[in-house]
Amino acid sequence: MVAPTADIMVAEILDNIRRVFQVVNEQSKQAERETGLTGPQVWAIKVIEKHGPLRVSDLARLMYLHPATVGGILDRLEMRGLIVRNRSTEDRRVVEVNLTDDGRSMVAHSPEAASNRIVRGLEALHPDELSTIHQGLDRLTLILDARGLPPKLIGSTKVNLPNTARTRSKAPVKE
Repeated sequence: MVAPTADIMVAEILDNIRRVFQVVNEQSKQAERETGLTGPQVWAIKVIEKHGPLRVSDLARLMYLHPATVGGILDRLEMRGLIVRNRSTEDRRVVEVNLTDDGRSMVAHSPEAASNRIVRGLEALHPDELSTIHQGLDRLTLILDARGLPPKLIGSTKVNLPNTARTRSKAPVKE
């Protein structure tokens, strides 16, 4: 089999980037139409439903977001009566998040968030494949001179606050 030429690969890369943006945009709009929630809010309630009750820090880890970013998402979900936050009686610094009955009902009627599909797919990849994607997207941000841009959440105007360590241990972290 003959390898594709550079111009064919560039065209296919651009088409694939367009497809990703198209799917993410369409799913975010669908989630908002069907639920009135942003993509990140739908993603949060789905993660809470699957793993909850959760510490805020553990929810942030599972969503690959900064805890302060997740806090803003949770504020809006709490105002809508979809989640409750409870302080631990053993350690007052620890806050657990769980869905309300309305939150569980919303999960049942919500489409899957694009972010959730992306995370699930990336986590399932072989480390070599994941490394290839990481390197390719890292290079793309360099080409676009976008390394310094704060990353906005998919389906939202909110920015994910920086996490300079970028270490994502699986061990629960106290807040």
